[in-house]
Amino acid sequence: MPPCLAVTPGEPAGIGPDLILQTALHGGCERLVAIADPDLLRERALQLGLDVNIMQLSTDRPPRPADAGELWVDPVALAAPCTAGRLDPANSPYVLQTLDRAVEGCLQGRFQAMVTAPVNKAVINEAGIPFSGHTEYLAEKTACDRVVMMLASRDLRVALATTHLPLREVSDAIEPRMLRQTLDILQHDLIHHFGIPSPRILVLGLNPHAGESGHMGREEIDIIEPVIAACRADGFDIVGPLPADTAFNPVNLQRVDAVLAMYHDQGLPVLKYQSFGEAVNITLGLPIVRTSVDHGTALDLAGSGRANNSSLLRAITLATQMGTQPF
Repeated sequence: MPPCLAVTPGEPAGIGPDLILQTALHGGCERLVAIADPDLLRERALQLGLDVNIMQLSTDRPPRPADAGELWVDPVALAAPCTAGRLDPANSPYVLQTLDRAVEGCLQGRFQAMVTAPVNKAVINEAGIPFSGHTEYLAEKTACDRVVMMLASRDLRVALATTHLPLREVSDAIEPRMLRQTLDILQHDLIHHFGIPSPRILVLGLNPHAGESGHMGREEIDIIEPVIAACRADGFDIVGPLPADTAFNPVNLQRVDAVLAMYHDQGLPVLKYQSFGEAVNITLGLPIVRTSVDHGTALDLAGSGRANNSSLLRAITLATQMGTQPF
C-alpha cells in the first residue's frame, strides 16, 4: 500500500472529529489515517448517527486501504473526557501530541503528507503552553528557520509575509532578509509543488496606496522595492508593490499565480470572501507536506451534524497532489 496521509482532528471539542467521520463515511479517504483517540471518534460518530467502523492500527501502516464507512486510527489518548462544543484546557497536550505524531510519521516516510483540522489557540495558551498557530509550531518541530502560510482556492493563492502578529508589530517584522526568504520559498514551492514552471507573483505594499511615494510610510521604498528588484535580477517574475485596495481586481489576478500580502488580514479576507469553506491552508517551506482547512473549530456546530467537510476534502486532495511532487 502506498504511503498514507495523516489527518489530525485538532480541538477535540470542535468540528474536526465530525469532518473526519463525514469524510470516512462517504469515501475519499481510503489512504487516510486519523491520529486521534479512537473512543472520541466512536462517541462522536454515535452522537452524529454516523455508521463508521473505527479500525485501530496495530502496526506502522494499515494493512489495506479503508473502504467507505471505515477509518484507520493511529491512537493517541485524550487527557480528559471531551464534550462536543465545550473546551477543556486539559486536552491541549493531546492536541499537540497528535501533531507531533503526524510530523514524526511524515519525516520518517510513513506518511506522504499531513492534513490538519482546526485547533483553538486560546485554550492551548490557557493550558500554559505558548502556541501561536499550526504554522509556527510545525516550523519549530521541523527545525525550519522560515516557513510561509498560503491559502489557496480554485482561482486564487494568497501567501503571507507575516502571520499571527499583532498589527502594531507587523512593520518591524518586515525586513529585507525575511521578505527575501519568503519570496524564495514561495517561488520554490509554486514550481515544485504546484507545477508552475515560471510563477508570476504579485506583491502588496504595506501602507495605504503602497506608501504614496513615501508620504504614507517608507517600508515600500526602503524594504519592499529593493527586495523585489533583487528577486527580479535573479529571474523572478514579480509585480509590485501594489496597493492592497486595488491589487485584487480581476485584471491583475488573471495574470498572476500568487499574491504575497504583508500581513494576515490584508490578504486573507479577500480570499475567504471569495471561497470560504472551499479553500486550503498550506504551509510552504517545510520538509514535509502540510495542508489544512480554511476555517476554525466552530464549537457551536460540533456534534450537530451541520458541519461542512468541503474544505477538508480539498485539503486531502491537495495534500495528495503535493505529496507526489519532489521537494
